[in-house]
Amino acid sequence: MSFNKIDINKLFYSFIAIHLILWTLIPSLTNNNLPLDTIEALAWGNNLDWGFNKHPPASAFFPEIFYQIFGAQDWAYYLLSQIFVGIAFIVVFKFAEELFKNKTLSLISVLLLEGVYFYNFTTPEFNVNICQLPFWALCVYYSWKLFDKQHVALKNYFWLGVFAAIGFLSKYLFIYLLIAIDLLFFYVIFIKNYQKFDFKYLISLEIFIVLLIPHLIWLTNNDYITITYGLARTELDNSSLLDHIIYPLIFLGKQIGILIPLFIMSFFLVKKFKFKISLKDKKLLFLIFVNLVPIGLMFLTSMLTGSKIRTMWMTPFYLFFGVLIVYIFQAQINLKKLNGFMSAFLISSAFSLFAYAYISITETDKRTDYSGKEIAEKTQYFWDQDHKDPINVVLGDEWHAGNLSYHLKSRPVWEGFITKDKLNSLTKFTCIDNICIGNR
Repeated sequence: MSFNKIDINKLFYSFIAIHLILWTLIPSLTNNNLPLDTIEALAWGNNLDWGFNKHPPASAFFPEIFYQIFGAQDWAYYLLSQIFVGIAFIVVFKFAEELFKNKTLSLISVLLLEGVYFYNFTTPEFNVNICQLPFWALCVYYSWKLFDKQHVALKNYFWLGVFAAIGFLSKYLFIYLLIAIDLLFFYVIFIKNYQKFDFKYLISLEIFIVLLIPHLIWLTNNDYITITYGLARTELDNSSLLDHIIYPLIFLGKQIGILIPLFIMSFFLVKKFKFKISLKDKKLLFLIFVNLVPIGLMFLTSMLTGSKIRTMWMTPFYLFFGVLIVYIFQAQINLKKLNGFMSAFLISSAFSLFAYAYISITETDKRTDYSGKEIAEKTQYFWDQDHKDPINVVLGDEWHAGNLSYHLKSRPVWEGFITKDKLNSLTKFTCIDNICIGNR
């Protein structure tokens, strides 16, 4: 297959459209209920604040916008997730265009990402990991513009600060990318002496800090609850000396496993794996810092602290791996013979869709099989027998109470777990199975 006579832009955006449609359609048809993290985000969004008990606010903000537009339509939140994935893919494509000056190589860089299950199989669940994707990609893109020094407009410093802040407000682990970028500029400016320090870099830092101030105030006022939750997830409290060896090795093994499909696709793309690495190559240096350094920092964190790194935390870390592989092996890629690669790409894409649909249909004890809508209808019926006022408050855990908040037509505000003070603040309330509904 040759791309010489094909409009690459049309092909790329056709891929984006098909990816968006299929990965919105399949979960919409096969799932009975939204996934856990999406329900949580909607529960938080219904009572928007500058942070929540588990995460900073961005992942709740975007679903809330969609709820205000579409209401309780499940397909809308699958669509939201695919929009975030699609934007990330578009940014990766644009970045690759600037790097390669070749649209075909740019397209291949994105198609390779179909070999990473973070960008297909897990995408229907909008959560903090998916929320990071476009901002991770945009931070890399604008960092390249500054690093390349061909695009020094003040707006590039501004947008880097904005996207860095939104990414961090999606999930704190975004800091690993920002540290890698800072290390890159430190290496270039102070070690390699490629250029003098440009004080315009501080524009990005100032904007980043200013946008974080409301969340930092909230964090202080709430006893750093999101940080406490994150640390608890790493299981540091129960760590032993052996964990400093076992967990990093498990982490490393999982990362290799995640990348195996991408490597298999690469075998159909590259005939001879011959390459030379030189840190004098500015483009390669940048790709190493934005791809390998964040992963290395995660590995180092696990090794030094003995913490357990959960697989899904790595979702945004591989967005530019396709670009890295294509850049290293571009001399061995025959653009006139891509039939094998395209076949591998199509098989990988079809397998992911089939696997998701099959699991969704055949397994019946998943969160997405929960009868949230029916339970909400029964709850409303029992409430209406004794009360004329609408339900406007729901208390309980994010999953059960969050489902009621999402499915009930009055969309009651989720106000967290049940306490005596919260119940006393209600004019009327009813409690069933550790969930309380009421009116204020």
